[in-house]
Amino acid sequence: MLLKLYNKNNNPADLQRIVDLLNDGGILIYPTDTMYAIGCHGLKERAIERICQLKGIDPKKSQLSIICYDLSSISEYAKVDNNTFKLMKRNLPGAFTFILNGTTRLPKIFRNRKEVGVRMPDNAIIQEIARLLDAPIMTTTLPHNESEEIEYCTDPELIDEKWGDIVDLVVDGGIGNTEGSTIVDCTHGEPEIIRQGMGWLEE
Repeated sequence: MLLKLYNKNNNPADLQRIVDLLNDGGILIYPTDTMYAIGCHGLKERAIERICQLKGIDPKKSQLSIICYDLSSISEYAKVDNNTFKLMKRNLPGAFTFILNGTTRLPKIFRNRKEVGVRMPDNAIIQEIARLLDAPIMTTTLPHNESEEIEYCTDPELIDEKWGDIVDLVVDGGIGNTEGSTIVDCTHGEPEIIRQGMGWLEE
């Protein structure tokens, strides 16, 4: 099912419906500042497992990521030293995934790897959802087959055609981007860019 949302002045009932869906363990597709993503409530292990199965991710081997609403909520779920905090403050919200050491506030499924990817996308729709949920959102980009047209990852109507029966809701926030976030590993002191994506890091 497709639900159209805008950068501002959304119907509070539509936003509440999304928050209720996430609180009930539902799965959502939504826009970010990079590509469309698939996600769920970041503290609900069953919903996270459902997404891992959908994407064929092994949570023991793969990095899982969360979207946080602001910098102070990041420090609940990840260990942030002073330098990393300053770096994130300069670059977020933005097209970055910062890899940090997780805290025990995250569910067990995250603790397999000890690290967590943290995102604060520069996208008003997912920011507002994260703010209202008042919890992290587990997030991962929409899977895409090389043989498939990229529109199935960028056009909400085509995303709904492909995924509408598999997920609980598709949020239409307009046409998405085709490039992923820049991944910055901050787990060893000095930040290291391990994938250059849309974001250009200001150090």
